[in-house]
Amino acid sequence: MTHLSVNVNKIATLRNARGGDVPNLVNCALDIERFGAQGITIHPRPDERHIRYQDARDLKKAIHTELNIEGNPNEKFIALVDEVQPTQVTLVPDAVDVITSDAGWDTVKHQDYLTKIVAHFKNQGIRTSIFVDPLKEMIHGAASTGVDRIELYTESYAHLYSINKEKAIAPYVTAATIATELGLGINAGHDLSLENIEYFSKQIPNLLEVSIGHALISESLYLGFENVVQMYRSKLV
Repeated sequence: MTHLSVNVNKIATLRNARGGDVPNLVNCALDIERFGAQGITIHPRPDERHIRYQDARDLKKAIHTELNIEGNPNEKFIALVDEVQPTQVTLVPDAVDVITSDAGWDTVKHQDYLTKIVAHFKNQGIRTSIFVDPLKEMIHGAASTGVDRIELYTESYAHLYSINKEKAIAPYVTAATIATELGLGINAGHDLSLENIEYFSKQIPNLLEVSIGHALISESLYLGFENVVQMYRSKLV
């Protein structure tokens, strides 16, 4: 079974729009867990425009499933992860002004840097993952860093799915096969939705976890969190 980790960034965005504490992020995360999610993902940016660093601290104390913290490992981010000690840290090469993640790491060009960061977190017992495009050289580069898992960046799959799902999934099957041969665990995320998640999960071998935020939160506006979380779970069996 593939685990569902729900990214709650959009809940924090809604809360911050009014400057108060409605909706309460921790209470929402606890409800999402209760409805069946097997993890909570957050992606704090340096300007804290949605997830605040304090949210990471509060969630770690409150939730009962796995906490996954994503982000670009700058000094502030590393200090937060060191303090909070999440189950998993996912390294994402975000530019400071990016709206959302838009590329995986060049694990060849940045291999020395990533190797140091991965070792830093793994020495503390934190499972590490690197966000990558489904390219053979990037998978091999990730493996060379000593990382535990990769997270496949699935935007291209999502965009092509409705046009040609076989073509959309092909590079991801190849990437996942290579990752498995290299001993890497496989996560995936970005633009996965109720429309495209089932086909993806059934085609990708050894898919351990998907991280879904924007689509799941948007779908829940119409269908409700409890229904949507359980719908995702049923498609990930």
